Amino acid sequence: MLEEIAIENLGVIRSARVELAPGLTVITGETGAGKTMVLTGLGLLMGGKADAGAVRPGAASAAVEGRWQVRESPDVVARVVDAGGEVDDDGTVVVARTVAAEGRSRAHLGGRSVPQGVLAEIADELVTVHGQADQLRLRTPSKQREALDSFAGTKHLDTLDAYRTAWTERSAVQAELTDLEARAAERAREAELLRLGLAEVERVDPRPGEDVELQTLVARLGNVEALRIAATEAHEALAGDDLGEVASAVDLLTRARRALEAAAQDDATLTDLGTRVAEAGYLVADVATELSAYVDDLQADPAALERAHGRLAELTALTRTYGQNVDDVLQWASDAGLRLLDLDDGGERGRGLAQRLGELDGELARLSSEVTAGRASAGERLAAAVTAELAGLAMGGASLEVEVADGEPGPWGADQVGFSLVPHPGAPARPLGKGASGGELSRVMLALEVALATERGATAVLPTFVFDEVDAGVGGRAAVEVGRRLAVLARSTQVIVVTHLAQVAAFADAHLVVTKSAGQAGTVTGVERVDADERVRELARMLSGQEDSETARQHALELLQSSSVGR
Repeated sequence: MLEEIAIENLGVIRSARVELAPGLTVITGETGAGKTMVLTGLGLLMGGKADAGAVRPGAASAAVEGRWQVRESPDVVARVVDAGGEVDDDGTVVVARTVAAEGRSRAHLGGRSVPQGVLAEIADELVTVHGQADQLRLRTPSKQREALDSFAGTKHLDTLDAYRTAWTERSAVQAELTDLEARAAERAREAELLRLGLAEVERVDPRPGEDVELQTLVARLGNVEALRIAATEAHEALAGDDLGEVASAVDLLTRARRALEAAAQDDATLTDLGTRVAEAGYLVADVATELSAYVDDLQADPAALERAHGRLAELTALTRTYGQNVDDVLQWASDAGLRLLDLDDGGERGRGLAQRLGELDGELARLSSEVTAGRASAGERLAAAVTAELAGLAMGGASLEVEVADGEPGPWGADQVGFSLVPHPGAPARPLGKGASGGELSRVMLALEVALATERGATAVLPTFVFDEVDAGVGGRAAVEVGRRLAVLARSTQVIVVTHLAQVAAFADAHLVVTKSAGQAGTVTGVERVDADERVRELARMLSGQEDSETARQHALELLQSSSVGR
C-alpha cells in the first residue's frame, strides 16, 4: 500500500505531500489543474521513463518520493534487501526518483541508489495502473493465466502446485538421463582405462612404502665396498686393529677412567667424572661391537641387487602414471575402484531414470488434465461474472470470453489462456486492448479486477490499483455503478482513482483535490484532502461548476448519502 507521496517541481506542482490511506481514494480538480501530474509522479516511482520536459520551468530538477507499506509482500522485501536497500521496522520502504532538467534521472530504493529497472521490477508487485493509454495488468497471456488460476480457487492452485513440482522433477530427471546417454561412450572408455590400470597395479602388487625400502636396499648393495671400508675404519678407531698398533678409543677411555678413579680419593668431584667416562667407554664398546657385526654381515650380492633394480623399475613404471610414489598409486587404485563401480552402475541408473521419467509423464498427464478442467470451469464463471459487471458499467451487450486452448506443455500446464472482449452481440471477439477505447478498456479492467477480488476474498494480498478516468464516456446511473464497483474493489485493497464525475467521487473513503492558483512565481498546483463541507463544495463544483449553488450542494449531499447506503 502507498502510504505517502511527495512531489516537488514536477509539471505545475511546485510542492505537494499527500498522505494516502487504505480503501478508495479519489483525486479530482478542474481541467488543467494537474491531476495527471500525481500519476506522472507515481509512474516515476514505478520505474517509468524520465522526461526532462516534466520538470517545472525554472527548477533544476524534479523529485518524487513515495513510502510503501510492504510488510505483507515478502517478495518485495526480499528484492529490496537484495538491492542493498533497507526496510524500516514498521514495514515501510522509501522509493525516490529525481529528474534533472538536463534529462538525467536517479532512483533510490530503501536509501540505496539503484538502476531504474529495479523500481520497475518491484512495481509489478506493488501497483497496477489502468489508464487511458496504459493498461499494465492482465494484458499478457501469462498474467491472464495467473489471474484465472487465482480465480479458480485453492483446490485448483494445490493441483497446479503438484503439477509444477512434478514438472520440475521431470526436467531434472530428463536432464540427467540425457547427460547419461550422451556420455555413454565416454564413460565406457573411462571404465576400460580404469580396468587396465587396476589390472596393472594388481599384477605388480606393490606394498605401502615398498619403493622407499628398495631404494635404500639398492643404495646399500650398490656400494658394499665403500660401506665396508667406512665401517672398518670406524671400528679400528674405536676398538683398534688386529695388530694393536693403533691406540683405540676404548683403551684411551679405559686409561682415563682408571686415572680418575685413582685420584678420586682426594677429590669427590673426580668420582662423578670417572663414572661418566666409564659410561662413555661402555657406549663406545657397544658401537664397536655392532660395527664388527655390520662388517661381517656386509656381503656383496649381485643377484639381490639385480632383483631390487628390476622390482624398482616395475614400481617406477606405476608411479610415472598413477602417482609420485607407491602410496599414491595405492590411493589411486582405491579411488579408481570406487569410480569403476559408479561407471558400471550407469546402465542400471539409466534404466531407473527412464522408469521414473515414464511415471512422471503419467502423473503430469493426469495433473495437466485436472488443471485444464479447473481453468475451463473457472473461465466460464469468470466470463459470466465480468459480463454481469459490464452490464452495469454502460457496456450492456458487451461480454468477456475466456479461452482455454491447447498449448505447449510447460511448468504452468499445457494450456494457452486468453481473455477476449465481445463489444456487442454479433461482433467478433478481440483480445483485450484491441478494438476498445481507453475508457471502455478501463471499465473492462475494473470489471475484471472486481470479479477477481470478490472471488479471492479480502485476505488476498493485492497491489495498489490506480484508475485514470475509468469513468470516461459514462454518466448518470452508469457513473454511480462505476463508483460502486470501485468501492467494492477497495474493500480488499488500496484503490486510487482520477475522476471528473461526482457520482464516482462520492464513493471515496478519502477525497483529494488538486487546486491551481496563479501568483508571482507563476501557476502553482497543490493537493489537499477535503472533508465535510469542503468535500460537499467540491462535489457541487463537479456537478454544476458552481460550488456555492444550493441546488448543487443538495445534490452532492444526496450523492454522499446514497453512496454510503449503496456500499
